[in-house]
Amino acid sequence: MTRRISFRDVKTAMLDRIAARDWAPGAFIPGEEALAAEFGCARATVNRALQELSRSGVIERKRKAGSRVAVHPVRTASLIIPVVRQEIETRGAIYRYVRLSREAGTAPDWLAARLAISPATPILHVRCLHLADDVAWQFEDRWINLDAVPEARGQSFEAVSPNEWLVENAPFSSAEFSFAATRPGIDEARIMGLAADEAVLASERVTWLSGKPVTFVRMVHRPGHRIVTRL
Repeated sequence: MTRRISFRDVKTAMLDRIAARDWAPGAFIPGEEALAAEFGCARATVNRALQELSRSGVIERKRKAGSRVAVHPVRTASLIIPVVRQEIETRGAIYRYVRLSREAGTAPDWLAARLAISPATPILHVRCLHLADDVAWQFEDRWINLDAVPEARGQSFEAVSPNEWLVENAPFSSAEFSFAATRPGIDEARIMGLAADEAVLASERVTWLSGKPVTFVRMVHRPGHRIVTRL
C-alpha cells in the first residue's frame, strides 16, 4: 500500500530545495496546484505545508501574488504542536493511548466565553490519557468546535488521539499557548496516579482558523516534563 504523503513530507522537501538553493532567496514557489500534482497529494496538504513555512518566516505569502522564498528569513523561537505518540516513541518508550470519554453537546458557558462563541455552538469533548511504558505521560482534556471541524463528529477517537488526528486534519492560522506550574485537579491527579499536592506542568492551547476557534485543550504533564523550543 502506498504511504500517504503528509504535510510534513511536503514541508521537508520544500525546505531541502530552499537549503540547496534550488529555490533561491526571493524566488517564487510553484502554485499549490502544481505542487500537489508533483508530490501526489491533496492541495490542502500543500497549503498546510506552506502555512507552516510562512509561520516560521522561511517563505512570504501574499494574496494573489503567490509565495516566494524570504530574502531575509526571520529567525524566531517557535513552538510546534507535537504528536504525543511520536514524542514518546522518539524517547525509546512504548506508547499507549486510552480514550477516557467522548461527549457531543454544546459549549458550556465558560468555554463559550473563553472562545467568544455562542453557547449553542456544537462541541465535541474528548478526554484521554497518553502513556509511556505504561506510566501516565499526559492527560489531554480536549474541546473541538464542530462548526470549524465538522469532520471530527464522525471520529470515535478510540484508536487515534484527538491530538494526532487534529495535527493531520485540522489546519489553523493562529494559536495561543499558556503554561503554568500548578497542582493537578482532583480528577487529574486520580487519572494520572499523582499525589494531590504534586507539582505538574499544565498547558493550555487555543487554535483558530480565519478567526474561528478550532479547539481548546488543557494538557497536564507528569512531573519533570520539559518543553524545548529552538531557533
